[in-house]
Amino acid sequence: MNPLAPTVAAPGAEVLLAEPRGFCAGVDRAIDIVEHALAKFGAPIYVRHEIVHNTYVVDDLKRKGAVFIEDLDDVPPGATLIFSAHGVSKAIQHQAHERGFQVFDATCPLVTKVHVEVAKLAREGYEFLMIGHKGHPEVEGTMGQLSEGIHLVEDVADVARVEPRQTDLLAVVTQTTLSMDDAAEILAAVKARFPKVREPKQQDICYATQNRQDAVKVMSPQVDVVIVVGSPTSSNSNRLREVAEKLGTSSYMIDSADELQAHWLEGAQRVGVTAGASAPEVLVRDVVQRLKALGAVSVRTLDGITETVKFPLPKGLRLEPGTPADPSMPLA
Repeated sequence: MNPLAPTVAAPGAEVLLAEPRGFCAGVDRAIDIVEHALAKFGAPIYVRHEIVHNTYVVDDLKRKGAVFIEDLDDVPPGATLIFSAHGVSKAIQHQAHERGFQVFDATCPLVTKVHVEVAKLAREGYEFLMIGHKGHPEVEGTMGQLSEGIHLVEDVADVARVEPRQTDLLAVVTQTTLSMDDAAEILAAVKARFPKVREPKQQDICYATQNRQDAVKVMSPQVDVVIVVGSPTSSNSNRLREVAEKLGTSSYMIDSADELQAHWLEGAQRVGVTAGASAPEVLVRDVVQRLKALGAVSVRTLDGITETVKFPLPKGLRLEPGTPADPSMPLA
């Protein structure tokens, strides 16, 4: 510890690490897709939207040769294009196909599952209510699976206002990175107004989002303050901070250890740390080091679920034996 650094935490302060935290299988797969494409085809590799919502990850991939774009007009003919983990609309898929790009889809398989369900039920004549946040790329991608008949509801008030054309065949889907509690509240309002609404066979909110929120619920009552490592654009990271706040624990979200404010820790005996599903473990390690510099003397990982989910890479991205997919420092 730097003897000149300010010590603001309580004497003997402890850091508690949530478990699980950080990268999920969908994020691992998306980053691997970009790195395998760079290794196999060389730079530049074009990626529509941030591959995942984390500044460190995106900047690291930029240094390796990834070019992040929003408009397909910015992709040159014959280029390799990757769709981000959040998914894209049918219109974007069609546009990329028409332009002849070599496309690899890094959409999280759990988001793809929602897309498949929407397409299947639409063929059966269903309309949809989608619970999610306006402007989020996952929401735009899911709603963009249809040209009509899908309506966004962001809160309970929206449920009272929405006017589907018919209610006999009405289904609900959700953004995968929502707060479980908020989604349950909105879904209850949907069911109260539309008793015949069809719910997903399995919960749309992904296993990783659920596990990380559950871990914060376990951790929050044990600590004086919660630090969430995640970028401002990360939906699931924002939800982790909100979960802690709703449990009455002061909570702050930071993109890196440099953003950690000493006054947040004044008098804290225990500091909880977690990370959103798109935040690499190296950032957590940096935050722990910063907390130690501010007075924390021990670190303990809480018991939690061990995640074993793995998603395969798309065809065409297998590397020859001995080809490094990531020649520089690993993200996690």
